[in-house]
Amino acid sequence: MTKAPVKRAAAKVAPVKRSRPKPAPTSQVNVTLAAPAAAPKEPKKDDSALGKVIGLIEWVDNPFKLFTVILLSFLAFAGYFAWDSRQVLLHAITTQDKMPQLAKQEQLLIPARSLMKDVDGIVLLIHKANLATNSRTTVLALNADGTREKAIEGTVTSLFNASADRNAAMVAMLNNEVLCEEFNPSSKVGEWGIKQGVKFMCRGSIPPDPGKFAGYIAIGFKDKPEDIPALKTRINLAASDMSED
Repeated sequence: MTKAPVKRAAAKVAPVKRSRPKPAPTSQVNVTLAAPAAAPKEPKKDDSALGKVIGLIEWVDNPFKLFTVILLSFLAFAGYFAWDSRQVLLHAITTQDKMPQLAKQEQLLIPARSLMKDVDGIVLLIHKANLATNSRTTVLALNADGTREKAIEGTVTSLFNASADRNAAMVAMLNNEVLCEEFNPSSKVGEWGIKQGVKFMCRGSIPPDPGKFAGYIAIGFKDKPEDIPALKTRINLAASDMSED
């Protein structure tokens, strides 16, 4: 008896695992969003007086603006001065007709030369005033040696002008004061004084009486005198001899 062939079980083939390529790792990029830039802060304004002056200087960047500032400053000063001195000026103008008159030129020479000699002045001027027309006329001009400077005599200029020193002196004399200060020229006559070496000047009303103003005397010096009170007294003494009641 023949043996039946033995059937062999089919060999099991292990399934082949196919390797899948791993995806490349993605690089992680950290993105940081920047905060929006803050708006630039406006510089804090300096409201002090110095800050305002600096701001004005920065604003003036052309000749037209400079001219505008100068003009406005002059108008503001003139308005303030007129208002501040209104009572003195009004009284002087309304009593112009009752004011005494200056003595004649020949009569002015004696007290003027005597004053020059006593106080060692280098220039002496006597001006006739007209408040109604805001004018003055130089009636006498003396050099250091007492000689007359005829080229200056007869010069007509304004009593009040853009010069703060001149205006302050005028108000002081209308109030019967003798004003002595460093000299800053504001007219052709003043420029002549500078050429003579004047650095300090005293001015006094003629006559030296309250409410009376026919004109004034101005005497210049190379340096500030030591005894100002005595000088003012001497100027008033000379001025009392330079008017006709």
